[in-house]
Amino acid sequence: MKRLIFIAILTLGFASPVLMAQKFAAAYLDMQYILKNLPQYETANEQLSMISKRWQKEIDAAQQEAQILASNYQTEQIFLSADMKKKREDEILEKEQYVLELKRKYFGEGGEWYKKRESLLKPIQEEIYNAVQEIAAEKRYDIVKDRSADPGLIYMSSKLDISDQVLEKLGAK
Repeated sequence: MKRLIFIAILTLGFASPVLMAQKFAAAYLDMQYILKNLPQYETANEQLSMISKRWQKEIDAAQQEAQILASNYQTEQIFLSADMKKKREDEILEKEQYVLELKRKYFGEGGEWYKKRESLLKPIQEEIYNAVQEIAAEKRYDIVKDRSADPGLIYMSSKLDISDQVLEKLGAK
């Protein structure tokens, strides 16, 4: 038993300096800087903006129609029969439901805007990821961190910034 304890202590004694001496090679990048300097990202953003504006115009037009129906109903309601009031109220409610459905369809969770955004940006993200992977393999980095996504990062040497190298790999510099 004493022998077993002695071997365990001896093993831990030799292993701990080896474990302590183990170092990680790290680098960082600034994803916002990279994206700002990629023309294809700017193009994708412009496409998203155009689509978003077109859909918003459609929603605004439908919303305006609902407001006009409601306004007309308010002014004409005293002259309408009970059946006509019910019919107009149903029209207004239907138009408002249509507006809500359009909003949900285009901009809701899992809506068209998010699908379009993913289809436009995913290839760009994959390109960046592949470039980072290649650089990390070449330079033997164990860790590559995004500086723009880590508010807790106080200081890192500019020697460790690989943002420009990523842009070079992507052909943007």
